[in-house]
Amino acid sequence: MSDLLRLLKLFRPYWLWMAGSIALSLASVLANVGLMAVSGWFITAMALAGLAGVSMNYFTPAALIRAFAIVRTVGRYGERVISHEATFRLLAELRTWFYRRIEPLAPAGLAKAHSGDVHARLSSDIDRLELVFLRFFAPVTVAALASLVVVAVLFAWHPQIAASQAVLLALAGIALPVLVAKAGGAPSERLTHQGAEMTTKLVDMLDGLGTLQAHGFDAAHAARIEALTCGMIAEETRLSRLSGLSTAGVGLATNMALFAAIALAVPAVRSGALAPADLAMVALLAMASFEAIGPLPLAAQSLGGTLASARRIFALADGAPPVAVPARPAPLPLNAADAALLSFRGVGLTYPGAARPALCDIDLDLMPGTRTGLLGASGSGKSSLVNLALRFWPPETGRISLSGTDVADLDPEDVRRQISAVSQHAHLFTASIAENLRVAAPDAPLGKLEEACRIAQVHDFIAAQPDGYDTLVGANGLKLSGGEARRIAVARALLKEAPILLLDEPGEGLDRATETAMLEALFDATGERAVLYITHRPVALERMHALLLMERSRIVDRRAAPQMG
Repeated sequence: MSDLLRLLKLFRPYWLWMAGSIALSLASVLANVGLMAVSGWFITAMALAGLAGVSMNYFTPAALIRAFAIVRTVGRYGERVISHEATFRLLAELRTWFYRRIEPLAPAGLAKAHSGDVHARLSSDIDRLELVFLRFFAPVTVAALASLVVVAVLFAWHPQIAASQAVLLALAGIALPVLVAKAGGAPSERLTHQGAEMTTKLVDMLDGLGTLQAHGFDAAHAARIEALTCGMIAEETRLSRLSGLSTAGVGLATNMALFAAIALAVPAVRSGALAPADLAMVALLAMASFEAIGPLPLAAQSLGGTLASARRIFALADGAPPVAVPARPAPLPLNAADAALLSFRGVGLTYPGAARPALCDIDLDLMPGTRTGLLGASGSGKSSLVNLALRFWPPETGRISLSGTDVADLDPEDVRRQISAVSQHAHLFTASIAENLRVAAPDAPLGKLEEACRIAQVHDFIAAQPDGYDTLVGANGLKLSGGEARRIAVARALLKEAPILLLDEPGEGLDRATETAMLEALFDATGERAVLYITHRPVALERMHALLLMERSRIVDRRAAPQMG
């Protein structure tokens, strides 16, 4: 229940939309009930008048019938429009809220989460939360209000019929949904988790299909997906049967209400306590009122899965950011020509669950206008420096400062604005080359993009494409080779006008000639930036002002480069 209340609090900005939707839904339900009741009375009264050979006023009931029909039609249309508008606004708000909550967690706080699972929470789970309003909150509210109105109207005609109607409405609208919720809660919740697991496995399989095929594990992975599919079908079958039984239960209660109304109304007609024409009206009023009750069993059945989605979303959104944002961040310091732009002092880092430290006692200064080369084998800890500099992880020991100010006192976003980086796993979005480049510089004209790409030695490739810079790169840059994607990432880093440039294996996937040409052009263009060049290959090291050698998480050697360009 606490998860449901928390969701309703998130819906608070859209209460007016929700109230409008509920009001129109209630109006259309009551109009339909009134249409059935008045139509039954009108037909019966006309028949009785004809048999008796008397005239009657048929203008008023005919006008009421038309009015109810118009209200029902307009109300249903308006309810659909407003409820879907409210739902879309709710979903947009939820996605925005969820993204804002998980964005500070990345990448360290999401390191153990599969990309497919995060995608499932961001899409399927949030989509399922629309059911909280459309299939639970709105139907329950409308059913409660409509039932009160119907029972009150019946009470004015015949208290006993009103009492029987109240009992049957309670059985179909309260007891039956409670039973359905108990029987369907577990299968609905399991189906939610299985759907998320299916998304995760499919994403993993598609992302790693080549590797799975190369090692012969694709069939085994497909078998696991098939087994999961069979499990989902079994749960869907259980829920489908339950839905059929609950629908039958509402139908049974509807017919019982009709028979009870007739059975109690006939003696009243004989005794003169109820007009003959009112019998049809009361009977149809009792039967039609169950239109408001019909959606409740399905709402109860889906509630378990919906709340499971809510818990999955809250579990990720409530994660503590690995890097705390200070309550009152210090202003960004001014850069001084004689002071280090980025400085590490005695910095150490051990990743959670790791057997040994990733970094130990690191001292490093990046001065304006200088290029520092950091050499080391894979796994020596070089990339961890980038993670710390970008404030993706906090240092376990030591101090990192930006122009003399401890980064722990600064807003992490302010720190990242001062750094442009090419990480080992630079991401390309499912968009055009130009759009991927403009992530770093949204207002950059085409000429600026071309200049950066020429430096990165990728402009000729782009110009040769039919769509040029509008060429789509595919999911994760799938349509590009590793070297092409790498050079686009380098060009993007150049476009960001930040005083610090971190290059983590920028020549990965390139042949030696292309890598050398790119690095030479790149270092010529860095100007007064402080550059950290991380590599395990001795390429363009003569362009460095200082060289550092890293082994087993430590800097073991420092020396000036033989030449400085």
